[in-house]
Amino acid sequence: MKSFVVSFHREDDVDTMQIQKLNQEDFDKATEGGTRHLFELDTNIGFFVFFDGADKDGAISYMVLQYEEDSEDPSACYAFQLSDFYEFMALYLNDLEFNEEMSEEEEEEYGPIHHLAHLLFHIVEEGKDLEV
Repeated sequence: MKSFVVSFHREDDVDTMQIQKLNQEDFDKATEGGTRHLFELDTNIGFFVFFDGADKDGAISYMVLQYEEDSEDPSACYAFQLSDFYEFMALYLNDLEFNEEMSEEEEEEYGPIHHLAHLLFHIVEEGKDLEV
């Protein structure tokens, strides 16, 4: 597991995040006690699966798997602090409400889900060269 820090644009209105990039062994340990699939997001930089998992002692980790193109195997696994993961969940849930309130003409407006994809872009860019 390798840790790295992501700093976002000032206008992103998100604090710096400390993130861990997990290898297969780290992932297996972090999910030994089971996982819960929470939601997924398909973007132009990949398909992301958001979930939490428990290790053998019940400690919970908050993770995102990234899949590129049509690959069945994830290209990366990132673990987050609960407060950062909560930010992602809030953006996802806010987008559900945001889309209900929009008319069809407004559909391309920048919304919470676009902001979530933008944050993921920063994370992927910062972590892509880390070998785990």
